[in-house]
Amino acid sequence: MALFLTEKEVSRLLTVDMAIEAVESAHRDLALGQALDTPRARSRLPQTVLHILQGALPAQGVLGYKAYTSNRSGNRFLVHLFDAASGELEAVLEADTLGMLRTGAASGVAAKWLARPDSRVAGVFGSGWQAEGQVRAICAALPLAEVKVWARQADRLADFCARMRETTGVRVVPAANPEATVRDSDLVATVTTAAQPLFAAEWLAEGTHVNAAGSNALIRQELSEATVRRCGLVCVDSVATALAEAGDLLPLLEKGRLQARQLVELGEVICGRHAGRSDAGQITLFESQGMAIQDLAVALRVVRAAEKAGLGQELPLR
Repeated sequence: MALFLTEKEVSRLLTVDMAIEAVESAHRDLALGQALDTPRARSRLPQTVLHILQGALPAQGVLGYKAYTSNRSGNRFLVHLFDAASGELEAVLEADTLGMLRTGAASGVAAKWLARPDSRVAGVFGSGWQAEGQVRAICAALPLAEVKVWARQADRLADFCARMRETTGVRVVPAANPEATVRDSDLVATVTTAAQPLFAAEWLAEGTHVNAAGSNALIRQELSEATVRRCGLVCVDSVATALAEAGDLLPLLEKGRLQARQLVELGEVICGRHAGRSDAGQITLFESQGMAIQDLAVALRVVRAAEKAGLGQELPLR
């Protein structure tokens, strides 16, 4: 029978290291031709939007989808996991924490493969739910000594930094302003709903790696065109998804200032088909839109951990 896991149970079982390993495996499978991923589809009503991402990881024995609704009252996430051979439903998971950590894990994987190994200082834009995943993942992926965080609400920012210091063991501090967030940072991460660029291109130092995780629609833009043009490597989770959703890249693509053939998928770097960072001075960019196979890989590991721990409730489904 299929297993149902609550948000509380998923949060208890899932670690950032588990999420990073899972997401990296999904990208590797995709690059090796052992995965299928269908870009996000949306059904829009005046009050509510339904989002669905679907895919398959046959080498890991699963296929499935994540469905979530969004409206003014919040978001609700579920992952459905099926056995790839039999087609039987294996599990349904509440997936708010799962999605947050897998989004952060994608940035952690990108930092592992694209940032300079000696990176010590990161600057992060955002102090919301998704920013937690970003901070936890980059601290797990790199030997960071300090993370500077910028957000508009000072009280919320202070609470966020205190919580992240306790969670990661890294010095996480509020930044004075956007420029201070970027200046002297080896890695810059953005995870906001901004409609306008968050910082000036000239603030980036040579050799910086940028993780941009918030711009998944044309109306959203965290990075300026000048910033993208400074990047010697533009890496994406999936070219097809980036061409459909990457608000930071679409204006340049439409103007012909960036070509689709210049986009490098993260799995190609992991598999060694693309060199990734060419030198210590190159500015690199990872644009993250999110993929079903990332959710499926993480969900699979959570289900296996739940089975070992005896957690979850069996669903009365044949």
